[in-house]
Amino acid sequence: MVAGKSEDNGGFREFQFQRVQQETKWETFKKAIYDPNTKSVLGRTGKSWGQLLIFYAIFYAVLAALFAICMQGLFATLSDKEPTWQLEKSLIGTNPGLGFRPISERTEEGSLIWYNMTNGTDIRKWVRLINNYLEPYNSSQTGESYVTCDFDKVPPEGKVCVTDLTKLGNCNAGRSYGYNSSSPCIFLKLNRIFGWEPDYYTSAVSGMPEELELHINRTREKNELALKQIWVSCEGVDDIDKENVKGFNYFPHGMASYYYPYRNYQNYMSPIVAVEIVNLTPNVIVSIECRAWAKNIRYNGGSLDRAGSVQFELQVDAAGS
Repeated sequence: MVAGKSEDNGGFREFQFQRVQQETKWETFKKAIYDPNTKSVLGRTGKSWGQLLIFYAIFYAVLAALFAICMQGLFATLSDKEPTWQLEKSLIGTNPGLGFRPISERTEEGSLIWYNMTNGTDIRKWVRLINNYLEPYNSSQTGESYVTCDFDKVPPEGKVCVTDLTKLGNCNAGRSYGYNSSSPCIFLKLNRIFGWEPDYYTSAVSGMPEELELHINRTREKNELALKQIWVSCEGVDDIDKENVKGFNYFPHGMASYYYPYRNYQNYMSPIVAVEIVNLTPNVIVSIECRAWAKNIRYNGGSLDRAGSVQFELQVDAAGS
């Protein structure tokens, strides 16, 4: 009780204040879920909840519509057949990279090809990797989209050339691709760039290995049309590497013109070159660099800004090593 102001008779009027109602935690929780006094659920009446749901339904509908419009605009600029940005305008540019196979599944081995020529497990490992790589080339190449090509017989629009693995010479599965000897094979392929056309070297130029110069001259004598190739050459990186390899055999020596330009036609297979690395010195790591030759393939060696070439290492162990 609290005393109020004095009355005329000298007494006091006492005011009664309403006692605050005490609620248990459970009652407070139930009231937060549903308040029977205001008929609200989670602090909102049915009308308030309805307005909120209508607002968010409209908001997300508009958001979804804007997203759909943006995606439709994006897809309108794209094509299933060709990229929007090509050649100089694209991020890839106009300088195709050169890749090699096989590559070890163990990332710590990097670009090293290391095997014992008498160890069946080693041989099978590398043969399996190459077989997996060549599997698409070994599949049946029959149907309306395939045609047999030659330098004077380019494929018509929408058709692709048959890739003939019989041209890979000594680099075949019957010989374990050379991995049962000191003359293993590696396979080279250029990266695909849509619409890119090579500018061929039809005569030898400065910097070409002597062996490639001789091959170009022999090709000119036999068939000048066959000069339209992206030539490939390999050699040891340093003098000591050159001393530890006897030579290279190429099957074939280049990538033929009738495979270019790449147009993303169905069943297209990039041309490959098999390189037999002849008689590596056993138990020595040999660094090899392979290069693609065309007037519009920029070449740069080294490890920082390599272009138009690829480098890898080989070590062949002899029996009992």
